[in-house]
Amino acid sequence: MTHHLRSLLDLTPAQTQRLVDLAVEIKANPASVANALAGRSIAMIFAKQSTRTRISFEVGISQLGAQPLVLSTGGGTGMQMGRGETTHDTAKVLSRYVDAIVIRTFGQRQVDDLAEHGSIPIINALTDMYHPCQALADLLTIHERHGATKGKRLVWVGAGNNVAHSLMLAGPRAGMDVVCCCPRELPPNAFVLEQARADAAAAGTKIELSSDPHNAVVGADVIYSDTWVSMGEEAEAERLLRLLADFEVDEALMTRAGEQAIFMHCLPAHRGEEVTDEVMDGPQSVVFDQAENRLHAQKALLLLLLEARPWS
Repeated sequence: MTHHLRSLLDLTPAQTQRLVDLAVEIKANPASVANALAGRSIAMIFAKQSTRTRISFEVGISQLGAQPLVLSTGGGTGMQMGRGETTHDTAKVLSRYVDAIVIRTFGQRQVDDLAEHGSIPIINALTDMYHPCQALADLLTIHERHGATKGKRLVWVGAGNNVAHSLMLAGPRAGMDVVCCCPRELPPNAFVLEQARADAAAAGTKIELSSDPHNAVVGADVIYSDTWVSMGEEAEAERLLRLLADFEVDEALMTRAGEQAIFMHCLPAHRGEEVTDEVMDGPQSVVFDQAENRLHAQKALLLLLLEARPWS
């Protein structure tokens, strides 16, 4: 059966741990997987702008010996998918040409449709609902800095968005408690919250909601923030900035958390809005380790989905 990463719902706790363990091995010894995907071709479809996702996937695919094909859905040289060809037909055609599809787009339905109608692994490289590749890299980063993810407490500070959703699903899969601290007007998706809480109950972890960052962060192992205005939300910028004004991560908030806390951000950061320069560049910040770890975690993901390495 073809294995996808549409969201972290596609991974069990054991598979999540296996992926993080493999990423640790790859980071320590990149040569051990050089050319592990030789002869393979992987399509990368981008409907949204990208820095870290595109570069980390393109470099990682090349380092594994495969051929990355970077495709756009817009502009005069974009795919026919951008001017009316159905996702159904695109999935069937690309399944004849390439070995996997990485897609960064707006609607989650497009990712799900590619998985439903194609016959190759589909990797969600970001949608408005989820950002699973980011969360996997984050688990690797937390493992590196804290020695483990199990028993740790992550506090999200910001709107209930796609990264928050993926972290809420990552928590139970990694043995972590997750607090989603957001304005009451900007909560996480109800389906994701329900699923994350069910997963947490099964795993013996917690998913909590808060709207008070100053209390939520006390004793946290991880403080995590994201840009307040995501791609596609520009028309709502004034409202979002007003609602999130009290959710900036500054030195006072990090002090409330404690010396053990690390600061994480998926980037790009808007310094002076969701985070101050002092925190971004401070000793508790691991944001650039996170960015690097996208490369290692995604290489592990590709090897597992394409069956170049076993899941167990």
